[in-house]
Amino acid sequence: MTSRLNPITTPRHELRAEKARRNKEAAMNAFIGKKAEIDEMLARLQALSDDHFNAHPDEVNWGHVGTLEHYASLLKSITDSAFGEGEHAR
Repeated sequence: MTSRLNPITTPRHELRAEKARRNKEAAMNAFIGKKAEIDEMLARLQALSDDHFNAHPDEVNWGHVGTLEHYASLLKSITDSAFGEGEHAR
């Protein structure tokens, strides 16, 4: 009778398990990096909004409105995607 190797304890299996662990760790590090990047962008946008997008009340014109409309459109696309709304509704 031939003895069979337990595939769970073979060196090949151990190498695959180590590669999977490293891959998962790399994905987590990339995720954390992208989240930090988004958090920084959101903080900058919030600060700009708090400052009324650098528009002085006496100088606001339709150009400012158009700029904010453009920003809102881009953000709506992002929020629709993130929350499964609009064209991204499931």
